[in-house]
Amino acid sequence: MFYSYLRTLLTFLLWAINGNIHYHDRENILPKEENYILIAPHKTFWDPVFLGYAAAPKQFIFMAKKELFKDRGFGWWISKCGAFPIDRENPGMAAIKYPVNMLKKSDRSLVMFPSGSRHSSELKGGVAVIAKSAKVKLMPATYVGPMTIKGLLAGERIDVAFGNPIDISDIKRMDDAGTAEVTSRIEAEFKRLDNHAASFQTKKKPNILTYIYRVPVLLLVALVLGLTYVFSYIASFFWQPSTQLDKK
Repeated sequence: MFYSYLRTLLTFLLWAINGNIHYHDRENILPKEENYILIAPHKTFWDPVFLGYAAAPKQFIFMAKKELFKDRGFGWWISKCGAFPIDRENPGMAAIKYPVNMLKKSDRSLVMFPSGSRHSSELKGGVAVIAKSAKVKLMPATYVGPMTIKGLLAGERIDVAFGNPIDISDIKRMDDAGTAEVTSRIEAEFKRLDNHAASFQTKKKPNILTYIYRVPVLLLVALVLGLTYVFSYIASFFWQPSTQLDKK
């Protein structure tokens, strides 16, 4: 319920902030009834929001660095939306077991960035292990657009494209050779997708007159988000969402 509420709220927020968002090849997305791992290069703070929204009505869980949970209200908020903390320095088996369990037993898929962070382009092997253990496909996507808050607010064009699902069921073992094969398939599709999404890019910006009605919407959404944070902070004293999520 909270996930659907927040996604609806973010729909208005994204439109009010930018208003120049384009989605491509949504027909490639796997059926809602099938769980999968939605993978993409991690480029900005906000690309998880665009990816999660674009793949609606599917709901997701997200790997998030543990530092994001230090703020009580925000930590409760993102936990309720399916995020779970990961220690990047020492991820442990929970980083594998929890998403595998959710992919097998819940109706939520997983959003994961194989590179791990925005400051790395090297693909890690965790996504291959999780996909193989949960017996799910990889659903590649990419974000091409502004990399700064200034560009986002200026209405620079955003393109989100979905690629061809990657089936790794033919790979028998996730040893070095198996992981390397998965990495090769992902890298090839990411490269193709980036070129595909970039081909839609133009310098044209939304008509400046759209700000007349986008700004009031932005202010209203900002107010609702503030109230949502207050609610999340208070709720964190009474309800731990991770416990509820484990029961699904």
